[in-house]
Amino acid sequence: MIRITELRLPIDHPPEAVEAAILQRLKIRSQDLIQTEVFKRSYDARKTATLAFIYTVDVSVKDEEAVLAKFTNDIHIRPSPDTSYHFLAQASALKAPDFLRPVVIGFGPCGIFAALLLAQMGFKPIVLERGKKVRERTQDTWGLWRKHVLNPESNVQFGEGGAGTFSDGKLYSQIKDPKFYGRKVIHEFVKAGAPAEITYVAKPHIGTFRLVGVVEKMRQEIIELGGEIRFSQKVIGFDIENEQIQGVKIEGHEDLKADHVVLALGHSARDTFAALHEAGVFMEAKPFSVGFRIEHPQSLIDKARLGPHAGNTLIGAADYKLVHHAKNGRTVYSFCMCPGGTVVAATSEPNRVVTNGMSQYSRNERNANAGIVVGITPEDYPGGPLAGIDFQREIESKAFELGGRTYEAPGQLVGDFLEGKPSIEFGSVIPSYQPGVHLTDLAASLPAYAIEAIREAIPAFEKQIPGFSMKDAVLTGVETRTSSPLRITRGPKLQSLNIKGLYPAGEGAGYAGGILSAGVDGIKVAEAVALDYLAS
Repeated sequence: MIRITELRLPIDHPPEAVEAAILQRLKIRSQDLIQTEVFKRSYDARKTATLAFIYTVDVSVKDEEAVLAKFTNDIHIRPSPDTSYHFLAQASALKAPDFLRPVVIGFGPCGIFAALLLAQMGFKPIVLERGKKVRERTQDTWGLWRKHVLNPESNVQFGEGGAGTFSDGKLYSQIKDPKFYGRKVIHEFVKAGAPAEITYVAKPHIGTFRLVGVVEKMRQEIIELGGEIRFSQKVIGFDIENEQIQGVKIEGHEDLKADHVVLALGHSARDTFAALHEAGVFMEAKPFSVGFRIEHPQSLIDKARLGPHAGNTLIGAADYKLVHHAKNGRTVYSFCMCPGGTVVAATSEPNRVVTNGMSQYSRNERNANAGIVVGITPEDYPGGPLAGIDFQREIESKAFELGGRTYEAPGQLVGDFLEGKPSIEFGSVIPSYQPGVHLTDLAASLPAYAIEAIREAIPAFEKQIPGFSMKDAVLTGVETRTSSPLRITRGPKLQSLNIKGLYPAGEGAGYAGGILSAGVDGIKVAEAVALDYLAS
């Protein structure tokens, strides 16, 4: 096939205009065009008055060699690269067919794709998930949002689908992906029922409610291929002998023997991190970020980003990405921006408050929200690999107190936050966080250097998005789980540095950030597990 890049069309073009533009670009007749597939579509908003879609398309034509010969000097017309996924191994090639089945701990995006790939390669994995099936955990999650009742083992963080289920379902990442693992992730989502457009739009997303059905279908495929998904099975210990994993200990169940274990824990499995540390698994503290969620009217963001095209249904709700380097040396940036979404309660531990952002596929809620967070390093929380967890817990406990000790979140109007005075009543922006927002002074919720940096950053962001520092915008605290506070370091074969057969993976191990990168890492680790089986 031939790939054409930088094919520009007006934002309101009719569907048939894509084929017409291809014919014109390649200087061929319609009967010479065999097949067209959109590989990518984005829009150029740098000049909002002339907003346009920019396409990358793959086409099949008659006499492809002759067509390419006409454009040898055109960098935008080239042979299409092979973006299909190719399995590296199959269990059928094993010399000893009676192998111990691989174990995957955790069934979030990383665990799902690690298990799915292992199943597709014939290794029949066993998945241990501490939480419940996705629909059951959804009910438990609503129990916190609507009734102030937290289930520590079934919530936004724990359960089938992982934390990504209660998010925007964003499937874009800045990872380098020369082997097109990301395409594999996206195609598996589509196969499981996600909208087909996620294969080509520039910033694909699925949305929370759609993710539920997608995750269920992926689980069913793993089972049909011989895998097992065991819910409500919490790993509490590890059997390690001679620097080799021998099995795992499960609360309320018999120990499970295993010599290949994937740690797809997610960033909030704090008790499992402690068990690994106690077992002597090498890990180290790493940087992460803390801050607040900020909410504005989505219409304000649309107008600032899209100008006269604000509200265009072909484009949808606008997003943003902001960075500010503060005078005190801290970096403040927007995190996990959710257009037309809601701020959600995301704690997994009693008497603590944590926020996150979520959107449905439609992205049509009144407010836009994003984390406004400050980068911190292990120098800010000295004390070893688990010190970052203690740092997070201290902030989350303080937020619980400031919110009134009812799982309501502490909040403050942006105008009051910048002036350093507590808020008393909401203005034009009504926060979306459930079970509710308790107005207060957020200055006590984070370290002074973080408050100072955020107070400097918000007016700076105003220069990029007019209205960003509007007085009635709402800050809701706290955002602490931007990424794992530690890394379970691994070597070149993706195994733990000091424990053979243990494969740290995804966000919890410090090797991913978001659904797409976590899924990609799950694939890479599954390949490493399969190759190790074949080598033994």
